[in-house]
Amino acid sequence: MLYLVATPIGNLGDMSHRAVEVLKEVDQILCEDTRTSQVLLNRYDIKKPLKPYHKFNEKEAEQAILSRLKEGKSIALISDAGTPGISDPGETLVKGALENDLKVTAIPGPSAFLMALQLSGFELSPFQFVGFLPKKSGELKKYLTEILLYNGVSVAYESPHRLIKLLELLPPKREISVSRELTKKFEETKRGTADSLLSHFKEHPPKGEFVVVINKGSDTLLQDASLEEEISRLQKNGASKSAITRELSQKFQLPKKKIAKLLG
Repeated sequence: MLYLVATPIGNLGDMSHRAVEVLKEVDQILCEDTRTSQVLLNRYDIKKPLKPYHKFNEKEAEQAILSRLKEGKSIALISDAGTPGISDPGETLVKGALENDLKVTAIPGPSAFLMALQLSGFELSPFQFVGFLPKKSGELKKYLTEILLYNGVSVAYESPHRLIKLLELLPPKREISVSRELTKKFEETKRGTADSLLSHFKEHPPKGEFVVVINKGSDTLLQDASLEEEISRLQKNGASKSAITRELSQKFQLPKKKIAKLLG
């Protein structure tokens, strides 16, 4: 059996009783960093062998792990913090186990993005989790356009040195909630518009690990992105510029000059 065991995202007291029981019973524990995980295991007097399993070795380690599972061994997978497979290693191993008809189960527990959602104060249904955002500026801009078109709340992980750049790219009046160091000593959640949070973090340089919650909205960027999609659709259908201008002006209740400007 393969167990996916969620571990604390900061406060070690958040470890569940069931998670401790499972880790004490399995034959082996896979982890991202043995030094980090050993601190947790020592806290709960868990004495099981640890084996590194991270993004740099998961492919080469997978076959050996599957072989052990086929032999009837019980193995637990944990990450440095949170839920395995959620922006942490685990997806390919689960897929491999299921393809080999091996049993897989999960021991639920802490998750940073779910906690940030709860703390945002936004209407949470529907929502989407997008993980870590692209690092390259061009890719990020394109990705953000897709996120802002989503008719719900979006949650992403971001590093402190890139948070300001993200806030600069977001529509100024879009509601944002930013949480950092969740369950830790310096836990903090800031809520406001993108421009107000940008001003705050320029004055107080961001530190820690961040979860960004982007509320749904109807700002200019969203409208422009929708317009561009409609223009592309009509152009593919062979519509003339005048026909496109007339149709979209009525549909979006916008001046024809704005439509013409987007047409170029």
